[in-house]
Amino acid sequence: MSDSALNAAVQHQLIRSFNESEQREQPYRHWRLSNLFPLETAKAVGQLPFTPPVIDDTGGRRETHNETRRFFDQDAISQFPTCAAIAHALQSDEVISVIQARCAVDLTHTNLRIEYALDTQGFWLEPHTDLGVKKFTMLAYLAEDAGHDDWGTDIYAHKTAPAERVPATFNTAMIFVPSSNTWHGFEPRKINGIRRTLIINYVTQEWRNRHELAFPDAPISAK
Repeated sequence: MSDSALNAAVQHQLIRSFNESEQREQPYRHWRLSNLFPLETAKAVGQLPFTPPVIDDTGGRRETHNETRRFFDQDAISQFPTCAAIAHALQSDEVISVIQARCAVDLTHTNLRIEYALDTQGFWLEPHTDLGVKKFTMLAYLAEDAGHDDWGTDIYAHKTAPAERVPATFNTAMIFVPSSNTWHGFEPRKINGIRRTLIINYVTQEWRNRHELAFPDAPISAK
């Protein structure tokens, strides 16, 4: 498949997944998406030549080990067609329009950031909201190891009140618009393999680490 055909296929499937997403109101408004990417693309993410970092303890925060984090940045986009197709689709006017309409969010002047998280035994995240420079959050689940369904995001009614664990079914996602009540995290549990997640955000111009962005010089245009 040519690069242009791959880009178009990923874009088409993302739009379909957003349009068919299930909206939920508890413990806060969020959406569940299935069949997020074309199957071949979803599987190809797991075949990218990135290895999990060796981390003793995150302290419940990803930023404690910033030097080991992976992104679909300009280098990855230039090297790997899978990274390029996903990034270009999420940057496209068509997908942006669907996200804005589905989630009632304005992404104008934001930048796309795609982190490829490779989490292993010992990983956990304290409850947090993503409130601030993140204007949209998608957590896409792409692990296929045994037991991966239990590796989804924990969501909370408030910081200390767990409400539900989102199933991490392969090629599904959870999305939300960050606000003061969008508490989520990852309670300590057994990870017998690699928890593969794409953490997709649109962030404001105040984002400092510009090298992490997919297209640092191309913010989302006003429509």
